[in-house]
Amino acid sequence: MELAFLQVERPCLSARSITPRGWRPAPALGRTSAPPPTFQTVRACAIAGIAFAASRVGRQRVARKAAKGKSVIVWHRTDLRVDDNPLLAQAAELVKEGSVKQVLPVYILDPKQFGLTAFGSDKTGAFRAKFLLQCIADFKKRMRSIGSELLVRVGEPEKMIADLADDIDAKIVLTEQQVTDEELKADERVRSTLKPMRADLYEIWGNTLYHIDDLPFSSPSAIPKVFTPFKEKCAKGCKPSVALEPPTKDSLPLPHEVGGLDFVPGWNDLPCNGRLQDPASVPHSAFTIEGGETAALARLKHYLWDTDAIADYFNVRNGMLGTEYSTKFSASLAFGCISARRISNEIARYEKTRTKNKSTYWVIFELVWRDFFRFSAKRYGNKIFHLGGPSPPRPPMTWTTDLKALQRWKDGTTGWPLVDANMRELKETGFMSNRGRQNVASYLTLDLGLDWRLGADHFESLLVDYDVCSNWGNWVAAAGLTGGRVNKFNMIKQSKDYDPKGEYVRMWVPELRGLEGAAALEPWKHGKHCGNYPKRLTEQGVQRGKVGANALEFMTSLNRARDSPAPASSEEPGDSEEPAIRKPSESLKTFGKPKKSRLSRPKGN
Repeated sequence: MELAFLQVERPCLSARSITPRGWRPAPALGRTSAPPPTFQTVRACAIAGIAFAASRVGRQRVARKAAKGKSVIVWHRTDLRVDDNPLLAQAAELVKEGSVKQVLPVYILDPKQFGLTAFGSDKTGAFRAKFLLQCIADFKKRMRSIGSELLVRVGEPEKMIADLADDIDAKIVLTEQQVTDEELKADERVRSTLKPMRADLYEIWGNTLYHIDDLPFSSPSAIPKVFTPFKEKCAKGCKPSVALEPPTKDSLPLPHEVGGLDFVPGWNDLPCNGRLQDPASVPHSAFTIEGGETAALARLKHYLWDTDAIADYFNVRNGMLGTEYSTKFSASLAFGCISARRISNEIARYEKTRTKNKSTYWVIFELVWRDFFRFSAKRYGNKIFHLGGPSPPRPPMTWTTDLKALQRWKDGTTGWPLVDANMRELKETGFMSNRGRQNVASYLTLDLGLDWRLGADHFESLLVDYDVCSNWGNWVAAAGLTGGRVNKFNMIKQSKDYDPKGEYVRMWVPELRGLEGAAALEPWKHGKHCGNYPKRLTEQGVQRGKVGANALEFMTSLNRARDSPAPASSEEPGDSEEPAIRKPSESLKTFGKPKKSRLSRPKGN
C-alpha cells in the first residue's frame, strides 16, 4: 500500500497525566470502563500547570462550560469522513447529553497551506489540491446524508473560527490532535483568538491504528527508535481500536443562523494566487482513485471483497505498473477519508470469513509503520526536519546543495532509467510506488550526497498522498539519520529485480522505447538507440562544497522557522509498502491523550 515509503504532527498535552509517582494513563474519551482520576491526580496536574483530561471529568467540565454557549464547532482537517470520526462522535454525545444544541462542522482552506515552503516549492501542489477538492465535495454530500452539512470557508482559521464562534454562540471547538509544529502553531493561533470570547479549542486523538493512550510506553522517550521493537511491543501490549459507526441521522443539528452552507469550493477558490493549474489525467497512471470517503470505502470493498487482491498483496507489493500492486489507501488515509481502524477492522472480518495469510498480515504491518512515523514525530520533535536528523552519525554526514543536480533529479533526467522513470511518474501524476520512493531517495541522498531535505520538500509538494510524519520520517531514515539500518540501493540491481523486462522504464521514459527488454535498463551500452537520453549523473558530477553554497539563505530561514520555540502547552521501512516522504514540535513532556482530546480546560484558563 502507499503506507510506508521507502512510501511513505507542537504536540498537545496528552491524557497520560503526570502524578507524583510518574506517568499514569488517564481514560480515553468515550471509554467509560476506566475509573475516574483520583483527587490527588487532578491536584497534582493542577500544581504542574497541566490541563488534565479524562473522559468523565472532561465531559463534566465541557458540560458546565457549554451551558454558556449553545453550539459546538467541529474543525475538520485530516478527518474528512463520517465513518469512525471521533470528532463527530464527541459532538453527537455533547448534543445527546444536553451540553449543546447545535453542531457546525467546518473546513477552512488556509492560505498558509497553499503558500511556498522554505525551499520555495508549492506547499500543496496541484495533484493534492485536486484530490482535496474532491474530498471536500464528497464529505459535504455524506454530511448531508446524516442531516448535517459541512461549511467551507477560505481564509485564516484563527479569524474564521473566532467569527463563527461569535455568530453561533459556540464555546467549544473540537479538532483532531496534530503532532507537528506548523499544525500545532495553527492550533495556538485559533486558541488565542478564542480565549477573549471564553471559548476553548479541544483536541481529540483519532489518526492512528493504535490509540495513543493504549501504547505500551511510559513516555515519548520510551518509544523505540526503530520499527521492529515498536511493532513487537505494540503487538503484545495493545490492540487496534474498534472503529466507530457514523453518527445517526439528525444527531448533529445545524445552527440556523449560518449562511454559505451551499458553497462547494472549486479550483478558482483555492487561495494559491493562481499558481496552480488543474492537472490533466494520465491514462496509464497507477493512481486512479478519486478523493473522498465514498471512493475510499469503495476501494476497500474492491480490494478485499470484490477481488480478493489483498490475499496476494505480499507477493506483488514491490510492483510499479498497474493499479493493483498496492492497496492505494495512502491518499485517503492522509486526508482522513478512511481510518486505519476501519481498514484493520475490515481486514479482521475478511480473515475470519475468507483468508488469513502473510498478505493480509502485511497490510496491517503497513498501518503499524504509519503509526510508527507519527509517534516517532512525537518522540523526536523538530529533529526530523533538521539536517542532522534525530540520530546524526559520527562523524557527521557531509551534504551538498548542487541545484543543477537537484533539478535533473526532479525532472527525471539523471541518466539512470529507474530513477528517471519514477521521477517522471511523480511529476506527471503525483504518485510513485513504494519501491520507487525507496530508490529515488537512496540515489539522491546516498549516491549524490544532496541534502535529503530537498527531496522531502519536493515530495511534500507533489505527492497526492503526502503525510507529514510518514514523508519526513521516511526521508530522514533514508538518509541514515535515525540510528537504524541504512538502505543504499544499487540502481542497476534494483532495475533488474523489479523491472526485469524494462516495461516500467519504457512507459515513462519514451527516449528508451527503441530498446527492447532489459536493454532499456542500461542504455549506455546501446547509445545509438537512446535518442537524446542524458548521460548518467554520478557523485563525481555533483558540485561539492558546504551545504547551502548557493541555497544558504533559504536553508537558514528553514531552520529558523522550524527551530522557533513552540507555544507552551531494525528494520527500516525499506521493505514496507508505501506511506510517503517537514515538521513536528519538540518532544512531548506528557504522553497519551491529546491536550484537549479529553475535553479538559485549556491551559491558562
